Amino acid sequence: MELISSLTQIPWEMWIFGALSLSIGWGIRGNFGHEIGAAMPGALAIMAIVIMSGRTDWWERIHYFAMFGAIGWSFGGSMSYMQVISYTHSGHSLTIFYGFANLFIIGFLWAAPGGMAVAIPAILESNQLQLFFFPFLAVFISWTLQQFFVDWFFHQHPMQRHESPLYWYDTDWLDVLVAMIAVMIVVVIRGGFDFSTSLILHLGIGWYIAFLILVNLLKLRMTPPRGDNWAGCVGIVLGALAFCFRNGLEQVALVTLLTGILGGIGFTSGQQIKLLFIKTGLQTNWHSILEQIQGFLFGIALVAGIGTLSTLTPQITNATNLPAWTHIFAIVFILVIITYLNHRKAAGTWVEQIKSLPEHFFGLPTVGSFLSSKGFLGWFEVIYVSIGIASILILTSHTKKPIDLIPESWLGRSQLLYLIFLWWIVIFNFERALTGFSPHRLVTEGVITFNAIIATILLALKPSPAKEVVLLSENCTIWLVDIALYGTITTSVVITIYWSLTRILFNDSPIAHSGLHIRFGPDRTATKTKPKQGESHP
Repeated sequence: MELISSLTQIPWEMWIFGALSLSIGWGIRGNFGHEIGAAMPGALAIMAIVIMSGRTDWWERIHYFAMFGAIGWSFGGSMSYMQVISYTHSGHSLTIFYGFANLFIIGFLWAAPGGMAVAIPAILESNQLQLFFFPFLAVFISWTLQQFFVDWFFHQHPMQRHESPLYWYDTDWLDVLVAMIAVMIVVVIRGGFDFSTSLILHLGIGWYIAFLILVNLLKLRMTPPRGDNWAGCVGIVLGALAFCFRNGLEQVALVTLLTGILGGIGFTSGQQIKLLFIKTGLQTNWHSILEQIQGFLFGIALVAGIGTLSTLTPQITNATNLPAWTHIFAIVFILVIITYLNHRKAAGTWVEQIKSLPEHFFGLPTVGSFLSSKGFLGWFEVIYVSIGIASILILTSHTKKPIDLIPESWLGRSQLLYLIFLWWIVIFNFERALTGFSPHRLVTEGVITFNAIIATILLALKPSPAKEVVLLSENCTIWLVDIALYGTITTSVVITIYWSLTRILFNDSPIAHSGLHIRFGPDRTATKTKPKQGESHP
């Protein structure tokens, strides 16, 4: 089978570097959470993969890869999965099986859009890739305004969010709606649909169709009363696949399915590995170990998907033939916007844990988060806005007259971008933990730092030359059918093995290092009842 042959063409450096990078990012993501946190490993891992691809056309687009990787991997950050992990700890047979099955579903729904997103800059010509930047800008501005006005008119403490009139199964329905409206405005301005607006609307419409059918009509709740964004993510994947088949992008569909299935198996396997470690009786921060293992296995899935694409797609001509502002936008998005949205959470932790640091001083809050309820503009924002302005000025100057600080070669630029982003997120992750540091944090910040050192060494390796492109001798649709068929069979076997192994090792006893959550039976803790007024949201 040519798919297996393509996987064997992927250099070992890409497997190790890509998986380690996603593991580092995933460990950091666990300390920041949600969509913004999940953007970090997506950006870091795809940069590592691109660097080791040996493809000069991909090096020229590394900042675009990083931006699409951050966006694609952020979708999964909307899903709630801690109770699903707890189900595998429950000691209740059906609940354990349900837990492992849903870990696969969540892993698949997280990895599949991530694979799809990074496949876009890997195959599109510059005129098509350029189309995405105006819609992206419109969506980001709309989300910023949405956050401001929701905070202004409907501000609720996060633990009382169910009291808001905007609460709908604790999902991101409003974010999706606002994004679709923003894209439709772009459609009107452009005078019709194009490649970019059509894809984004496929994702948004898919989100709503799946959410309305699965949750509202069929009343399927994965972890009630936790949020049901998982259903919307089902729609995102289906919308992406529908778009691919409608536009002859079977290769993108292949990356989506392959990354998703391997990612789902990896996400489930990480939990089983953690349970095996727990059985040893050792005591440590097992959840952090789980996250870093899951990140490593997610990285393998992403390497398999995009690495395969590197051997199947021809060189992109004029890979960087896009307006200068798109280059600057992509770099600032990664180095400034993504880091700010996560780093500000570290500053919030400092205010909570350091007595000498007040919430306000010299007339400004420490962190304002650009929200009226927090003071809008704080000292932290002043610093980051300054960094953003400096970055734009430096990059703009470089487009007019090259700056010696920035390497002439695209490989050197790729390595520099990776290195800056890697250590930026590693350092502010350590900063957040420092004020409450304890020995068990070595499993998180210590391991992440050592892995970052190893990644820095790997970065210095000279990538293997790009393999000669292998043109498909068989229909790509056959590959898709094989991936779906064998993936389904393998997944079913893996879930059954993990359920059986957990039952053999622990019997009916609840497993430590988790709260007790049971999904079925008379002792079930799950409830589909919406939290009451005055109660904290689970």
